[in-house]
Amino acid sequence: MFFIDVIEVPGLGNRGYLAGGERTGVVVDPPRDIDRVITVAARRGVRISHVVETHVHNDYVSGGLELARVTGAAYLVPAAAHVSFERTPVHDGDSVAVDAGLALRALATPGHTPHHISYVLEDDGTAVAVFTGGSLLIGTVGRPDLVEPRLTERLARAQHASARRLAAELPDDTAVLPTHGFGSFCSSAQMAGGDTTIGKEKASNDALTRDVDAFVAGLLAGLDDIPAYYTHMGPANAAGPAPVDLTPPAQADPEAIAGRLEAGEWVVDLRHRVAFAEGHVAGSFNFEAQGQLATYLAWLIPWGKPVTLLAESAEQLAAAQRELARVGIDRPAAAATGAPADWLRPGERPASFRRATFADLAAHPRDGVVALDVRRDSERAGGHVEGSVHLPVHTLQRRLDEVPAGQVWVHCAGGMRAAVAASLLDAAGRDVVAVDDGFDAAEQAGLVVRNG
Repeated sequence: MFFIDVIEVPGLGNRGYLAGGERTGVVVDPPRDIDRVITVAARRGVRISHVVETHVHNDYVSGGLELARVTGAAYLVPAAAHVSFERTPVHDGDSVAVDAGLALRALATPGHTPHHISYVLEDDGTAVAVFTGGSLLIGTVGRPDLVEPRLTERLARAQHASARRLAAELPDDTAVLPTHGFGSFCSSAQMAGGDTTIGKEKASNDALTRDVDAFVAGLLAGLDDIPAYYTHMGPANAAGPAPVDLTPPAQADPEAIAGRLEAGEWVVDLRHRVAFAEGHVAGSFNFEAQGQLATYLAWLIPWGKPVTLLAESAEQLAAAQRELARVGIDRPAAAATGAPADWLRPGERPASFRRATFADLAAHPRDGVVALDVRRDSERAGGHVEGSVHLPVHTLQRRLDEVPAGQVWVHCAGGMRAAVAASLLDAAGRDVVAVDDGFDAAEQAGLVVRNG
């Protein structure tokens, strides 16, 4: 008998896996915070014998090197990956025993990266699952443009060939278990569903239903923006990440918070956008702890800029610190818990701004009003409010001077990114209204929505 446990990393849209038998198990693409993986293995009562990477990751800091060191497991990394640490190099066709009757076999599947390898879990010689990393995903494939722009088309064609290799060599009932694609920007398209098989992918995945030229054209046309912090993830993983440090950060009192703001550092309020809009420390930015905190904070913050976290509770702070460590924001400069009254100096009043809906925007006189759309280019192409200004949220901080004069009503697709943008504008002294509403409500409210 074998088992496969999923290790969800929802904030980044990724999954790691622990698979094994009665005594031992193998970990695939582990997150930075390896204590979670060790806990899963302890619950199963298995020893981790192998830690494997499908590729050098571009979207998060891997915990693989440290997990292998702590557990004494063999660390398997594709042989063609250029790394600076000792590991067991893996070549196409290599096989390792996992437990009685269980083995892991490597299949070269370049495309997401040139060195990418998928791993087939075999039970008594029969393929039962394949860990596909950033190769074959659910209904799509991993994006091919994260390594080097000049390689993008070549890697897109390799993705097509790799997907077809998996489909040709594995039984239809083989479970497909990707690392990316559950909200990750490493996916070339949005996925539907949480599980799949080789047979299901044969019927629905463009890589398996379209010829190579049509597939590549569609893939390249659909590629979205790349988070800025991805630039730092590959080098960190190739060098060998340091062990994660999740000990509590230094506590910041109101004077320290004010001092850090005055020094130009980032003070990030983790509370829900409703609470932030009602009252916050002037100059602080709002990145909700729930949602894609790590993705958007790491995307927007100048790399290496000290960050102080403001949280409602120690639990919220610890969870945020863990999530940020996964993308290389290792140690907050300081932190504080509570509410604005605990973070402001005597005599200071909290800042605030208005929240509204698209119906409010439709009913409001348009003179002196700027409708600011902070969605990505691909989202805006599907429809936008007529007359709105477009500045994607990940570009806003460096383009604040491009926001026209007037009261700024800022919106996204659902409200979270609008709150981030509103906090940036508020900190810059602009009169801002955060549209906390779903974009589908814009046309229903009577606003003119144009395509393209």
